[in-house]
Amino acid sequence: MEYILLFFISFLSNLFSAFSGGGAGIIQLPAILLLYQISFPVALATHKISTVLLGVGASIKFFEKNKPDKRILLEGLIVGLPAVILGAFSIQFLAEDIARKMLGMLILGVFILSLIKNNDNVNKNLNSTIVYLLLFFIGFLNGSLSAGTGLLYTIMLTKLYNMSFKQAVGYTLLVVGLFYNLLGAIVLYLISTIDVTILPVLLIGSLIGGYIGAMIAISKSNLVIKTAYQVVTIIVAYKLLF
Repeated sequence: MEYILLFFISFLSNLFSAFSGGGAGIIQLPAILLLYQISFPVALATHKISTVLLGVGASIKFFEKNKPDKRILLEGLIVGLPAVILGAFSIQFLAEDIARKMLGMLILGVFILSLIKNNDNVNKNLNSTIVYLLLFFIGFLNGSLSAGTGLLYTIMLTKLYNMSFKQAVGYTLLVVGLFYNLLGAIVLYLISTIDVTILPVLLIGSLIGGYIGAMIAISKSNLVIKTAYQVVTIIVAYKLLF
């Protein structure tokens, strides 16, 4: 019964994450900690490697017709991946409660930022240094806390690259959901371990949920995706703070 429950939790959390651009960790990670008596680093590593298939399933659907922009993809990987490694190694030195509350405040700010209309001229004045700093920051948080980083990456793409929320969600699931989570899972596995007894269930739920969530997202309007993103953002912020 626990495995069946865990499958549905994984399926639903990853489905909604693929639909809204993040937030799988707010349901799946606490569920792992609640159902199984394992340490936070082990639960985080297990969660991370399972959400890699969220990135695979959703990316296949989002980019089956149009290839992602190479420049955006390379920027995200070259700057963000080293930060993921640093973040994963730093988790043992971070005061988790304080870090989570600070991240909650940040994501609350992201929710407010999502309500502000984009500036159409922002691309002309795009500062690469700001982009790189944000990418490094998002990568570091992904490696260490793994909560809300997809939401941060999505809002960065909408504000600094003038993407629609639907476009941004596709890139988020590819860069953060697949590459950041894969590298973070590998590093966390090297410094802790992974619970292989529950991993297959999580992987199946993640792959199916990610693919179906992306399929639903593609069929919906940008306004619907943006609304879903804002709902998930405020829930994540509340959970981290309280």
